[in-house]
Amino acid sequence: MRPATAQMLYRFEDASTDARLDSALARATAGLPEGARTSVHTHLDLRRAFSSLADAYVPFMTLFGVLGLLVSALIVGNVVSGAVVSGYRHIGVLKALGFTPNQVVAVYLMMMAVPAVVGSALGTLLGNALAEPILGVAFSGIETGRAAVGGVGAWVSVVCLLGMPALVLLTALVPALRAHRLSAARAISAGSAPRTGRGLRVQRVLGGSRLPRPVSMGLGRPFARPGRTLLTMAAIVLGVTTVTLATGLTTTMLAFSEAGRGSGGALVRVEAGGPVNGRTPPLLGDTEIEKRLRSLPGAPQVRARALAQVTLVGQSRPAYADFYRGTSASYATRLAKGRLPEAAGEVVAGPAFLTQHGLRLGDRVTLALNGRQTSATIVGELIEGNARALEASWETILPLVPDPRTVEYEVRLAPGTDARAYAEAAEAVDPALRASVSDSGGTATTTVVTFSSVFTVLLSTVASLGVFNTVLLGIRERRRELGMLKSIGMTPRQVVAMTVTSVAGVGAVGGLLGIPLGVLAHRLVVDNVGVVTFPESMKNVWDAPQLTGLLLAGVAIAVLGALVPARSAARMTIAAALHTE
Repeated sequence: MRPATAQMLYRFEDASTDARLDSALARATAGLPEGARTSVHTHLDLRRAFSSLADAYVPFMTLFGVLGLLVSALIVGNVVSGAVVSGYRHIGVLKALGFTPNQVVAVYLMMMAVPAVVGSALGTLLGNALAEPILGVAFSGIETGRAAVGGVGAWVSVVCLLGMPALVLLTALVPALRAHRLSAARAISAGSAPRTGRGLRVQRVLGGSRLPRPVSMGLGRPFARPGRTLLTMAAIVLGVTTVTLATGLTTTMLAFSEAGRGSGGALVRVEAGGPVNGRTPPLLGDTEIEKRLRSLPGAPQVRARALAQVTLVGQSRPAYADFYRGTSASYATRLAKGRLPEAAGEVVAGPAFLTQHGLRLGDRVTLALNGRQTSATIVGELIEGNARALEASWETILPLVPDPRTVEYEVRLAPGTDARAYAEAAEAVDPALRASVSDSGGTATTTVVTFSSVFTVLLSTVASLGVFNTVLLGIRERRRELGMLKSIGMTPRQVVAMTVTSVAGVGAVGGLLGIPLGVLAHRLVVDNVGVVTFPESMKNVWDAPQLTGLLLAGVAIAVLGALVPARSAARMTIAAALHTE
């Protein structure tokens, strides 16, 4: 059959990294004539290709999983803390009847253990049911060979069944220990006796300042309950982190959806007839059609595209190659690295294609079609692209197809140009042309923005509920103090101001802590989406106004959570507040 090429298989002693493989391969192929080595494929390339799409899910799944666990821990801590405070009298009765402190702690831990075990069992069953279809989607389109994809290891289920109840019990142990320390007399008194000695120094300093008395009293309250304050701050930090992450992802994805547009307007695709699409070929030639499309009003950027299914010498799967004539600054915004192809023998591709074929910027490939071959260099990496497609300059197709035919013209209109009117004018140029407006929005962008927004609303609501629970517990404990303050002249508005101020400062600190965590989470996600390579311009999305708004988001979460219980405290009558006396 007179083969023109041969495939050589090497096994090296140290093949753990790309650098060591490159070094060993260079020694093994030293002395070969220039151009004799057409392509290289390693087992590391195969591993990356096998899991490239699945790896894109990992940052999202990991981050949202961690946030979900934190939400669970905060909910459990708030629920048990609320149960201890609201159940003071119940705890006192239990101890008066002979329950030991350890038995009281066991009551509260068991109260959490039962729903934790049931929830973990149901969650594990649901997770196993969803794992197989999700893995099927993640590994779709990959030649898996003999590798089995689907199902979850038994150890994962064991970790979930044992780990989640353990996390719940550890979280519940802290507030449950509070019930352990309560004496029967204090518990039965329903906590009406004031507790002194906590944060008094800070409260005295604030009391001597020129701040309004409700504000100074409110700012001093978090120091009286440091444990509860930290729990509240954790909820606010979680909320601000989520808001920051969602804001960054939204900005990045909106910039991603604009890639290729530049400062131009809508994109119109003009499909030419011919054997490719089964229609009558155009009456006019390629260059004449392109010239007339450029002459229409509002069409400064026109690119002609030819399509061919080529073979990369040394690779088993064919690739679809788009060959373009004509470039512009707008299309350059689709690049993550390098530059657009301009001369013969220059190609660009997306990260998925490069990973699937084990290629990097600067590598050379050999394209083959109908017995003809041409060598090309990868000069750029696109932000994203089909795993089986590459793009090349028009001159690159000429050694493969001496007389290529244009199958489509891409027209980037000037801003403000009527795209529908241009499409109708383009179809009038030749009866075989069919034009359509392509800019209809990115599905991936819409999905990520929607998902981030929903997730932000949910976690911000949970954070606000954590603040709500903390403020409500504080009001319940301070009923006697509030009654005394009202009896000496504190107005309902001052009660609201004091209550809201008690969490506003915590919200500001939570915002300061949550913003860098959100920025770090955003960078972690966008840097590890293997099927898309975001350029730095799409990652650096933060500016001073945005960061200021995110800082205020922490205050807003705290204030929203505190408003309802603050108004409830303001409406409380003196008689009701002092009823336990």
